[in-house]
Amino acid sequence: MRVNVVYASREPNRAAVILEALQGSGMSVTVAQRAKEVHGLLAHRGCDLLLVGQKLVDEDGVEFLKALRTKGPAKQLPIIALVEHADQPAVGSVPTKHAYALFGRGGSSPVSSAPTAKDKVSLRLSFFQAGADECLSLNWDTAECLARVKAVLRRTQASAPEELIKMGEIELNLTSYTLHVSGKRVPLTSKELDLLYVFLSSANRVLSRPYLIERVWGYNYFGSPRTVDVHVRRLREKLRDAAKYITTIPCVGYKLVPPGGEMRR
Repeated sequence: MRVNVVYASREPNRAAVILEALQGSGMSVTVAQRAKEVHGLLAHRGCDLLLVGQKLVDEDGVEFLKALRTKGPAKQLPIIALVEHADQPAVGSVPTKHAYALFGRGGSSPVSSAPTAKDKVSLRLSFFQAGADECLSLNWDTAECLARVKAVLRRTQASAPEELIKMGEIELNLTSYTLHVSGKRVPLTSKELDLLYVFLSSANRVLSRPYLIERVWGYNYFGSPRTVDVHVRRLREKLRDAAKYITTIPCVGYKLVPPGGEMRR
């Protein structure tokens, strides 16, 4: 199954190495910097794993996590917090009183202290108390972070029921990530499956090429937007008669119109 990951953080580039490792292991990563963006993603398509940074543009990470755990489908969603390392003072930070004392300046006025290991533990504990399933530090070994992410997914998805999206003659199995059209198995590439999932989960919405690029290829994709057209063409060829549901919107992108305008899930 293709694992869809959403990373919520004010500064997503700080976790670029971890995000690239997740993508390299076959996961799809979408980045959101605001709490309202995350709520929109969860409402329209959901996700298999949510990563939460210390800060979002419009909300504190811990408070955001607390709110997610109190209501809605996120109650059962696997969530992992990502915190900054605090083993060393941040660049440009002011030395503490103890540092001055080492140089014979113990009488200087009090100044702000750099983050300590205790501060990091307290932040990690706060995330766990807010409902995080795991808390990773950005200065940890990338391989270990990836292993911990997979361990969380194993624990939380082991007993997950089979989930299907059905529309007309199309049936997409989100558990095995396979497609059947009119009862026949249709082999698709991972990107084609991701693209079809976005269409099915966004029925009757006009989806621009940049939006599809971000959803299917990720925020750090720098290729041509025409890649979308190539993949849509191939997807239509494989869907055959069911391709009629995917409509081209000139100069914008595409729109999936289900039969009768309704879709059951």
